[in-house]
Amino acid sequence: MAFLGFGKKTPDKTGEEKQPLVIDGRLRHIAFIMDGNGRWAKRRGMIRSLGHAEGMKAFERLMDHCSDLGIEHVTVYAFSTENWKRPKQEVDALMNLLSSYVEREIREFGKHRSAYHFIGDKAGLPASLRERAEVLERMSADQPETLNIALNYGSHAEIVHAANELLREGVSEITEKALEGKLYTAHSPAPDLLIRTGGEYRLSNYLLWQLAYTELYFTDILWPDLSNDELDDIIREFYGRHRTYGGVTGEK
Repeated sequence: MAFLGFGKKTPDKTGEEKQPLVIDGRLRHIAFIMDGNGRWAKRRGMIRSLGHAEGMKAFERLMDHCSDLGIEHVTVYAFSTENWKRPKQEVDALMNLLSSYVEREIREFGKHRSAYHFIGDKAGLPASLRERAEVLERMSADQPETLNIALNYGSHAEIVHAANELLREGVSEITEKALEGKLYTAHSPAPDLLIRTGGEYRLSNYLLWQLAYTELYFTDILWPDLSNDELDDIIREFYGRHRTYGGVTGEK
């Protein structure tokens, strides 16, 4: 069972100056559910699209911070299969933000160390966004870090897609290992830590297979407000946990 963490910020219990984070093999992969952009805007009397624009700034800042820390793999939930139900104006604003981000990453290629993977049903995305996302994937394929951006993504659909891929290959029996090899995230290890901002305590059809033994952390902080220091504190809290992977304390 994964352990849950709650709170706005993990305090330094000793009252002493915090030591610099040292990332090791216990934390190779962080997954984020970037929730709260719309509420961030509403609290400030703004339209929701401005909250998403602010959320994009937070995303870029936090991804740079993860890279600086040495996190090898990051996965973010950018747009779900259910998000198409939102008002057209909001969906269009999100697609424009994502398109601008992809174009900027292509134009400034080499600025970051990420191999980009756009996971989900890309066939359902606007053609221009899909084509440019695929260009960025090819350009960045040899980079040492991995950034998975879940677009038009739903975990149920991902698992069904993986099973159908195996059936098309004519397998006689579907095994866990074979299914994992067909998931959109087959190139990444399972997340060690999931962080959901925005005060909701659910997974929202996100990485359901991959999160089986992931440590879960939920915070009331809205995504645009999540600071680098607060992310560091969450990571420190993660390092204070003992992961058993279904065993008991003391077992390896």
